[in-house]
Amino acid sequence: MTRCDLDEHDFLHSSAHGERRVLMVLGLTLVTMAVEIVAGLIFNSMALTADGWHMGTHAAAFGITIFAYRYARKNAKNPRFSFGTGKVSVLGGFASAVALGVVAILMAVESIHRIIEPEEIRFNEAIGVAVVGLVVNLASAFLLKDGHQHHHHGHDHGHSHDEDHNLKAAYFHVLADAITSIAAIVALTFGRIFGWAVLDPVMGVVGSLVITKWAIGLMKETSGILLDSSVSPEFCESIRSTVEAEQGLAVTDLHVWAVAPGHHAVILSVDASNDWKPGAVKLLLDDIGHLVHVNVEVHRI
Repeated sequence: MTRCDLDEHDFLHSSAHGERRVLMVLGLTLVTMAVEIVAGLIFNSMALTADGWHMGTHAAAFGITIFAYRYARKNAKNPRFSFGTGKVSVLGGFASAVALGVVAILMAVESIHRIIEPEEIRFNEAIGVAVVGLVVNLASAFLLKDGHQHHHHGHDHGHSHDEDHNLKAAYFHVLADAITSIAAIVALTFGRIFGWAVLDPVMGVVGSLVITKWAIGLMKETSGILLDSSVSPEFCESIRSTVEAEQGLAVTDLHVWAVAPGHHAVILSVDASNDWKPGAVKLLLDDIGHLVHVNVEVHRI
C-alpha cells in the first residue's frame, strides 16, 4: 500500500536519543566481549568464554537495533510507507527478541554439555574478569533503562504503549548479559571455595530459562503490533460508544490498529439519520488520545 496523500506520519520524535544510547552500549559490549573471550581461553574458563560469545550475539542484536533506527529515519517521509515507518522499530524489537531466544537455547545446550564434561578452571583470574563484565553490563543497562523509561508512557485503553521496542529489546539483551555474568561469578566463587564446579552449568540453565521468558514476552508484545492485533476491545469500544453517544449515529464498521507504538489509525463507517458530515464525526474522537489517522464514512439512512 502506497501513501498518495501529503499527510505526515513521522513517529521518530526521539529515535536519535535511543540510537545514541545503543551505540554507546554497542561499543562497551564489543570491548568486553573481546576481553572475556580471550580471558576465558587463557584461564580455561568456559563460563567466561560462553559469556563473551553471548555478548557477541547481543552485539549483533544491537546492530539490528541501530539499522532499524536508521532505516526508519531515512524512510520517514517515503510515500511508499502508507502509515510511516513507526513499525520498523517494532520489527527490530521482534528480530532482537528472536535473537534473545536463540541465545537462551545456546546457553542451555552449552550448560548441559558442561555438566557432562566439566573442565578445570583457573578460578581467581576468571572471577576478576567476570566482575569487570558485570560492571559493564550494569552500566549498559543503566544507559538503556533511562531511555526505555523515558519512552514508556502509554494509554490505558489501547494497551499499546508509546515505547521504543528497539530500546526495550536492547535493554533485555544487556540484562541477559548481566545474568550470565552473575551466574559465572557465583559459580566460579562457589567452585573455588567449595569445589562445587557443577554450579556453573546449573546456573547457566537457570539463566537461560529467565532469558527465554523475556524473549517470549517481547515476541508477544511486538508481534501483536506487527499483526494488527494489539488493540484491546475496550479501546475499540471507547471509540464506538463515543460516536454512538450522539443522537442519530450508529457505528456499522470499525477498524483500529497500531501504526506505531502508542499511535493508532481508525477506519469508521456510520449510519446517520441526521445531517452528519465526516468531519463532524471525526471531531467527536478528538478527546481520545493516540489517534493519528482517522477515516470516516457516513451513510445516510
